[in-house]
Amino acid sequence: MKAVIFDAVGQPLRVSDRPDPTPAPDEVVLRVAACGICGSDLHMSVDPEPFGIAGDFVFGHEIAGEVVATGGGVDTLKAGDLVAVVPMRGCGHCPRCLAGDPARCPDMTLIGGGYADYVCVAARQCRVLPDGVAASDAALAEPLSVALHCIIRSGMKPGDRVAILGAGPIGLLVAFWARRLGASSVVMADLYDHQAERARALGATGFALSGAGLSENLNDQCGGPPDIVFECVGKPGLLQAAVEAVRLQGKVIGVGLCIGGDEWDPFVALSKEIDLIFSAFFHQANEFGVALDALAKGAVVAPQVIITDRIGLSPVPPVFEGLRRRTTQCKVLIQPELV
Repeated sequence: MKAVIFDAVGQPLRVSDRPDPTPAPDEVVLRVAACGICGSDLHMSVDPEPFGIAGDFVFGHEIAGEVVATGGGVDTLKAGDLVAVVPMRGCGHCPRCLAGDPARCPDMTLIGGGYADYVCVAARQCRVLPDGVAASDAALAEPLSVALHCIIRSGMKPGDRVAILGAGPIGLLVAFWARRLGASSVVMADLYDHQAERARALGATGFALSGAGLSENLNDQCGGPPDIVFECVGKPGLLQAAVEAVRLQGKVIGVGLCIGGDEWDPFVALSKEIDLIFSAFFHQANEFGVALDALAKGAVVAPQVIITDRIGLSPVPPVFEGLRRRTTQCKVLIQPELV
């Protein structure tokens, strides 16, 4: 099969032949229908050590596909089933796994492998697609679930004023859920405004440019200091910006993946008596299914709005490099069947 390979920091990805996968007794082999290029993949390519990644690795955890082979112990799936994949692979038998929360399993690993024609995953990681959800869209279930989880972690209530720092795929999907679940205002902020129209299509009520005067701008567009600020970038300094922008006794939700540490002054957070909450991954047992349902065709507001390109395997290396330099692309889906 064809796969896109990561060799080392500073080297471009390359397309190469790999052996077709063979399932273990509890696994299935999927023909990849779609795999999203995630911001986490971009982080891993410049700092792989915290993720336990070495050379000859295949990125890709936002996966949907068709079952083409099953291990001898699998009786829940069959060839031809269309599924989306929960990328957190737990042990399968600890209390967290049995409760549908493998992200909190002590032995959890975040799988890769989706930048390829085929991928092997545990059967318990797969969710059969509901009617009306296309396999070519179902790779969005993973980032949609991440966004839904942080909304739930925030305790957001109908009528709350929400601000979101970062108009990348996760930030945009947080806006989608916030409006869908009743936020009265949802204002996004970013260094650039090329996602402003897309943000409004997903339900954002305003868009602000980051920089000097951000707190005042968010205050004006939200109709008052935001009740909740979601930090969806992970750059040093943005947690501080979120703390400064949120109302007294408001909430700041850390969602962005910040590698290498940060510096901030907790005095403002202390004096405003805010809640600082972090959110990672999602709950497989319920949030993933809700996210999949939101991808059904015919929705008035479709999360698919974040998709800016669909590419085959051959263009992945240059597109990946472009995303690392922050192009105007949003969510790029790899569909190996495309040329």
